Amino acid sequence: MTSLLGTGVAAQQAAAPGPGIDFSFMLMLATMFGIFYFLILRPQQKKQRALEEAIKSAAKGDQVVTSGGLHGKIVSTEEEVVTVEIATLKGGQSVRVQVSRSGITAVTSSTEKKAEGSGS
Repeated sequence: MTSLLGTGVAAQQAAAPGPGIDFSFMLMLATMFGIFYFLILRPQQKKQRALEEAIKSAAKGDQVVTSGGLHGKIVSTEEEVVTVEIATLKGGQSVRVQVSRSGITAVTSSTEKKAEGSGS
């Protein structure tokens, strides 16, 4: 009876992994990180860079959306502040607000809108 118990414990100890690194686990972990990077992180970084570039190059006539949700057209620009026309009143007067460039969340170039309209 003792020999049977001893044999079972010895077999379990032999099957247990050693203290070394399991390379298949490391390979699986690296593969998961690679997939995460190429499917999530990299496209998000590209999108963020494109938005930052569009905000920096926003010029007179471009349509913008502010972080507060206002939609309007840029009528003048300075280094860090743009003036956006958000409405026109009945008397022909326009409502204009000054917005920091960091407050702009989307830019639609006026030349892109013209190109889309002429293509149809």
